Amino acid sequence: MSNEKPVAVARDKAYWLTARLEAALAAGDIDEAEWHRQGSQVITSAYLAADTPWGQSGKSGDENSWSYARSLICDAVHRDGTFLDVGCANGYLMECMKKWKAERGLCIEPHGLDISPELADLARSRLVGWADRIYTGNVMTWSPPQRFDFVRTGLEYVPARRRRDLVHRIIDEFVSDSGRLIVGTYYGVCSGPDALEQEISSWGFDVAGHTSRPHGDDRFSYRVLWIDA
Repeated sequence: MSNEKPVAVARDKAYWLTARLEAALAAGDIDEAEWHRQGSQVITSAYLAADTPWGQSGKSGDENSWSYARSLICDAVHRDGTFLDVGCANGYLMECMKKWKAERGLCIEPHGLDISPELADLARSRLVGWADRIYTGNVMTWSPPQRFDFVRTGLEYVPARRRRDLVHRIIDEFVSDSGRLIVGTYYGVCSGPDALEQEISSWGFDVAGHTSRPHGDDRFSYRVLWIDA
């Protein structure tokens, strides 16, 4: 018998937390508010304990590994515009996207949203000039003050049964008429079709584009996909 970690565990360090919360939600032991509360509590503690800006945004390794994994998002941002990072944590992706796109000759104006008041406060203290652009709220209930040209999110921020609703809500209420919803960075299995892209397509959305980059584990790749409003 192979002692290799299951694929889901290897690509998602939060697998066991997510699995426990999903099981409790399905059994009726917790509601969605508690799902979010418990998940946010664990993630906030881990991020605040990190001693690097990328660690406080959920990425282990060094700055080069952060840039390698996250700069892939730039491929989805093809023009000037506003950029909202859902799950912004300490705001490091906000400032990196500003820098990365400037290096490519484009100007974006970053905004951030996080469910954790502690992480949003950390982002405001780090990015004082953007403090009024960093919001605290649950993406499923928060009302944005404006629409954005680009909105980046992860689907793991909500229970699995609400992921379709999340995509609908962001496109309907967050993204500008000519804007784009960006999903990623996430891990995809290298062999075979991309499961997340297939799932989103099955919900009736047209995936307008996608990009990928090799992962250190040759079973996976870093991936980003996007849906145009």
